[in-house]
Amino acid sequence: MLGQSTDLVLGQEFLTWLWFRSENGNKFKTDKGEEFNVFMEQRIVVQGGEGELIETASVSGAMSELREARLGLTTGKKVSRALIRLEQDPESWQLTLKAEDFSIGSLKTPKVEGSVEKDDDPEAMFFEKVYLLEKGISFIDTLYKEFLTLRLGSGWRDEVKELQRWMYPNG
Repeated sequence: MLGQSTDLVLGQEFLTWLWFRSENGNKFKTDKGEEFNVFMEQRIVVQGGEGELIETASVSGAMSELREARLGLTTGKKVSRALIRLEQDPESWQLTLKAEDFSIGSLKTPKVEGSVEKDDDPEAMFFEKVYLLEKGISFIDTLYKEFLTLRLGSGWRDEVKELQRWMYPNG
């Protein structure tokens, strides 16, 4: 992918791998031993080509099987943006992640329960929300660390073979 920044390529590989993993062994564990699951939601953007020849396919829908995006993968496109759901029972986080700069958009945390009444600590809800934001970001850090360990290690070739089997199930 001549002409593209290393960050973009790595980001696209990460999101493409994450989609694969969300459908094939979506359980992950943080350094603290906390287990969580990853799901790609029904909004994925795939992109391929360079300069004026960039082609983009955006797929979304409540019941979408993401066929068009998956077809894009088979033609050399990679995931450039994805809606991701992270779950740690019973809590759920949802965010959009961009491959271009690893920016996180629209991060939704689990709902903070409580109300600000005279007996409640008004700062408690704020600190709970901050805690949930940090926890969601730590899940993303865990995913990226696992990806980089695999990507830079000797197991990447085997992982690519599995990825290709996933992308081309009939070939």
